[in-house]
Amino acid sequence: MNRTDALFPSLLQNSRVNHALWFAMLAVAGSILIAISAKIKVPMWPVDMSLQTLAIFTIAAVFGFKLGLATILLYLAEGAVGFPVFQGTPERGIGLAYMVGPTGGYLVGFVVMTAITGWAADRGWWRNPLKIGAAMLVAEVILLTLGALWLMYLFGMSQGIEYGIGPFIVPDLLKLAIAAGFVSVLGNTVRSRLG
Repeated sequence: MNRTDALFPSLLQNSRVNHALWFAMLAVAGSILIAISAKIKVPMWPVDMSLQTLAIFTIAAVFGFKLGLATILLYLAEGAVGFPVFQGTPERGIGLAYMVGPTGGYLVGFVVMTAITGWAADRGWWRNPLKIGAAMLVAEVILLTLGALWLMYLFGMSQGIEYGIGPFIVPDLLKLAIAAGFVSVLGNTVRSRLG
């Protein structure tokens, strides 16, 4: 039995159509949560922080690899067609033009981050905050690396490192720790039903 089937078996009644609808509803709900988290700004220098990585880590750990990836890809597709779902939209542009701007590397990194965290969660690592936290840390390093590399390509090495990594280390580690603790403590309610 699939994890999403196990969440509400009476609703699904082993129907592939109902399963697909449930999968789609969860992906849409997750993409909306990511969009909302992107708009919650915490003023910091030199860039404002959002709760986006916290939401993505949590969703990936709860949904797992397949549903987590479907959710983040749906979120990116929503942004690509012009919905103002990203942190800097619509103020700094929308659609593909925004996506290839300074945040482009981070947007690609969100996919990798989701895949790594979802993969670890599917192996039961969500039960242990240190294990899921370790997976999230690897994902975070890759996210920051991709973001900084894209900024280096656009603006040069020094600005890529200064603005692409430095400002995010402490806040993102804090969000990572919150997500790992949240999923391992409260995730029993959801993940145990998801299998």
